[in-house]
Amino acid sequence: MTIDLLAAGAGAAASPPSWTGFLPIVGMIAIFWFLIIRPQMKRQKEHQQKIAAVKKGDQVVTAGGLVGKVVKVDETYVDLELGTNVRVKAIKATLGDIIPPGGTPAND
Repeated sequence: MTIDLLAAGAGAAASPPSWTGFLPIVGMIAIFWFLIIRPQMKRQKEHQQKIAAVKKGDQVVTAGGLVGKVVKVDETYVDLELGTNVRVKAIKATLGDIIPPGGTPAND
């Protein structure tokens, strides 16, 4: 009789809900969001604000590695002076960074 009770009790155990299988996937998505996607979006927003604030006289580095002084700023273009009588028109979005005043070139 006790064996019948044990067998009946073992069959009555409830299985976990089916939605618990999705918890690891949701956890991985949350980890990727907070460790990879969110910081990247923050850096991109800061870069866009920095590039939008470019003004005449700033020294900038382009994405191609050219260092120049801003001569003229437009909505989409920037005129850069790379050297004496050497001017280049670059797309504003391709500017990599703004060199702070007092920054010295590597070759001088």
